[in-house]
Amino acid sequence: MRVDIVTLFPELFETFLATSFVGRATKGGELTVRLRSPREYGLGKHRSVDDTPYGGGSGMVMRVDVLVACMEALDAEADASGEPRARRVLLTPQGKPFAQPAAVRLSNEPAVMLVCGRYEGFDERVRAFVDEEISLGDFVMTGGEVAAMAIVEATVRLIPGVLGNAESIREESHGEGGLLEYPQYTRPAEFRGRTVPEVLAGGNHAEIAKWRGAEALARTRERRPDLVAPSDGGPGPGKESSE
Repeated sequence: MRVDIVTLFPELFETFLATSFVGRATKGGELTVRLRSPREYGLGKHRSVDDTPYGGGSGMVMRVDVLVACMEALDAEADASGEPRARRVLLTPQGKPFAQPAAVRLSNEPAVMLVCGRYEGFDERVRAFVDEEISLGDFVMTGGEVAAMAIVEATVRLIPGVLGNAESIREESHGEGGLLEYPQYTRPAEFRGRTVPEVLAGGNHAEIAKWRGAEALARTRERRPDLVAPSDGGPGPGKESSE
């Protein structure tokens, strides 16, 4: 998988891309990352990438011509080397909230381009040159770099071979079953009066699986009832619980 990241601060990604399983994926060849600053396509001697908004207002707006030039240059280089063009993703608080299904979908793309904003946002016309818009959540940051890192981590870990234990992906929160993950325990067996459930130490794998399934459902009902279908005793997506 290739990830192209359009950012005014490529240096923010250096440690992230060299650390943990993301670093292993880049070294192992499962992940290729190209960082590109719109500043390289900026205007004038100062390489300007933003300007004051039409109609007045505070702050500066990122220029459409500069951003599109950056995106198209990355695509042209991919074409020249026989690689696929990237699916362009604009990172903006106005985008669709990022969730696990989106991570799964993006992990199946051969190439993804993450476009990070700064200042007061993008010229509205930038939206016409991307394939989709994604938001990390209902809050605002000064730039899209942290969102890009979150999407890279959530996506790359799903690529076969990146994680050592593929089974953990299916059982974790928001995995294939759509529930939150069941409680996990390790040594010591007792800590300040709190003990590990006996079923986990009993060695009966069928009973352990049954316990974990029940706990996952109970935890999801309690903490995220919106994730539980009505047939499972929850209100279902988009509905409120009567409790």
